[in-house]
Amino acid sequence: MDSLWMAIIGGGGATGALLLRRAWGARGSDGGPWKWLGWVVMIATFAVAMAAFGSMRGLFIAFSITGVAALAVVASGYELRQRRERKNRSLAPEPIERASTWWRGVLRWLLALPIGLIAAMGIGIFYTAWTGGAPQTRLVVGGLLIPVVWGACMAWTLADNRILRALAFLVAVTAFGFGLAIVRGF
Repeated sequence: MDSLWMAIIGGGGATGALLLRRAWGARGSDGGPWKWLGWVVMIATFAVAMAAFGSMRGLFIAFSITGVAALAVVASGYELRQRRERKNRSLAPEPIERASTWWRGVLRWLLALPIGLIAAMGIGIFYTAWTGGAPQTRLVVGGLLIPVVWGACMAWTLADNRILRALAFLVAVTAFGFGLAIVRGF
């Protein structure tokens, strides 16, 4: 007898979801009678479940079965679309063509090499000062962290089209790293 009630609940959930889907598909209007009819069917389905199985158990069963039925209704409208071809299939696309001026080139070089290295050193020293463990281990890990952070700073600086944003970021990272390392000390 329980499986009959569950089938009724599933059918009610699917019917309510179909009516609500039809109301949603009616563009340019508020859904008209389909929306109200869908909600009435859903509420009736929950009422039937609560009458058949009790208040809490029936509510749980209604939510579970109605959710699965509504998911089946939504999945029945699945369309497989053709994939659009992308113009650039590269994993590392080139940065947008930017105007090449001498000051941008010099600033980009300064950001990528010395300023990026100083920011990476700030992060390495910050790591060494603030982590726990043996001092030798902290020094080695902090030293090994510097080339990784420096490479990330160089890659980001050279790929970013907004050079002043890169400058502000590297200056902030440098101030953060060295400032907190000074506060903590070694």
